[in-house]
Amino acid sequence: MVRNHSVLIVDDEPSVCFLLKEELSELKKFNVVTVNDGAEAMNTLQQQPFDIVLLDVKMPRLSGMEVLKFIRETHPTTPVIMLTNFADVKTAIEATKLGAYDFVGKPYNRDELIATINRALEHRRLTIDNELMKYELSRKGGGKEIIAVSAAMKTVIATAKKVASSDSIVHIHGPSGSGKELIANLVHSESQRRDHPFVVVNCASLPDTLLESELFGHEKGAFTNAYQMKQGLVEVANGGSLFLDEVGDISPLVQPKLLRFLEMGEFRRVGGTVSMRVDVRIISATNKDLNAEVKAGRFREDLLYRLNVVTLKIPPLKERKEDIPLLVEHFLNQKLKAKQTKKIDNEALQALLQYDWPGNIRELQHAIEGAMLMSHGDEITANDFILTQTNVVQETIFTPKGTSILTMNELEKIHIEHTLKKFKYNRGKTSKALGITVKTLYLKIKRYKISTPNEE
Repeated sequence: MVRNHSVLIVDDEPSVCFLLKEELSELKKFNVVTVNDGAEAMNTLQQQPFDIVLLDVKMPRLSGMEVLKFIRETHPTTPVIMLTNFADVKTAIEATKLGAYDFVGKPYNRDELIATINRALEHRRLTIDNELMKYELSRKGGGKEIIAVSAAMKTVIATAKKVASSDSIVHIHGPSGSGKELIANLVHSESQRRDHPFVVVNCASLPDTLLESELFGHEKGAFTNAYQMKQGLVEVANGGSLFLDEVGDISPLVQPKLLRFLEMGEFRRVGGTVSMRVDVRIISATNKDLNAEVKAGRFREDLLYRLNVVTLKIPPLKERKEDIPLLVEHFLNQKLKAKQTKKIDNEALQALLQYDWPGNIRELQHAIEGAMLMSHGDEITANDFILTQTNVVQETIFTPKGTSILTMNELEKIHIEHTLKKFKYNRGKTSKALGITVKTLYLKIKRYKISTPNEE
C-alpha cells in the first residue's frame, strides 16, 4: 500500500479544521489530523512526526508563532504553512524569519492551497535528500546497478523483487563486498515506498552512544556537546526504508532498544521522555553468522527472530565467476574518462577468473582501478594486477619455475624488480609506488644486487 502524506492542521476554529480535512481527504493522498490549539499541537507532534503542518497564526493559549518555533526546533524537516485572517506583510516576514515555508491568507483558495502544500512536500523531500547526500558522502561511491548473469544471483534478485511488495522485515546475509547494499536498495526501489527515503546506517562504524543517537536522535542537553535537538535517521526515513548495514555488530546495550522499535514502531530520542512512532520498513544485513553470535551470547535471540522474517543469501564472488567478465567491463567503463578506451587482455581475464576473490566485488573493483593506473597504453595485462592474496595471478607473474615457496627476501626482491620494470626503472616513481623513499629503494637494489639499465 502506498503511504499517504501525513498532515497536521492546527486551528482554533473547528469549522476551518473540518473543511480543510474534508478537502484534503478527498484527494486520497493525505492522512489528516486536526487539533484546535497550540498546546495540543505540541503534544501531538511529540508523539509522531508529520510530513507537513498547516498552522493558524492567531490562537488562544499558545500562538501559532510559538508553535512554529517549537516545530523548527524539534522537527526541522517538517515544512509549516501559516494560515491567518491577518495576512499583512509584517506577520508574513516574522513567520518567514522563524522558518515558515509559506503564508496563506483566510479565506483561502483551495487550488492555491493544495499547490502550496505540494510545493512544500517537494521542498521537504529535497531537504531530506540533501541530508542523506551529506551522509552518503562519507560512504563509498558507486552506482546502484546490479551486474549479474549467474543463476545464483538471478535467484537472489527474483526473490528480492518478490518480497519487495510487502512491508516485512528483510535480512540480507553475505560476505563483505558482495553487494548487500545493492540488494537492499533493490528491495526498496521495487516497493511501494520507492518515492520515500532510503536511509543507510552502518552499524559497525559507530560506537554505542553515537549509534543510538544516530538512529533515534537526541534532545538538546542530552549529553555533553548536545547543543541542539537532532532528529534520528528513523525519523528521516519515515515513510521509506531504513537499511541497517552490519547489524550483527550492534552491541548488547543498543540491541534491546532496536528490538523495541522493531516490535512497537516506537522510540525515544536520547534524553527524551516522550515515545514517538514512525512508519518505516527495516532491511538489515550482516556478514556474520547470527545463529553463532546468539550461541556465543553476543546477539539477542529474540532480535534474531524479529530480523529473520525473510532472509536473502548472497553468494560470494568465487561462487558466481560467470559474472566476473561483465563486472570487469562495468568497472572499466565506470572509471574511464569520456574519450579514453582500455580493455583487458584474455590472459589477464583468465587469471582473474582463477582467483578466489576473498574481498568479493569490492576487491575486484579496486583491483581494476589499480590495474588501470598501472597499465600502459590501451590494454590491461596480467602484469598490471597486484592482488592481496597469494593467487594464480601472482604465481604466474612472480614465482620462478619449480619454486613452490619463496622467502620474504626473495619475494621482496621479485616485487621490486617487477615494479622497477613497470615504471621503466624510474626510481622516483618506483619508490612512490612501493611506499618507500628513493634512498631506501637504492639500498634495497644494492642489497639484492638488482641490475638496472639506468645505473649511474
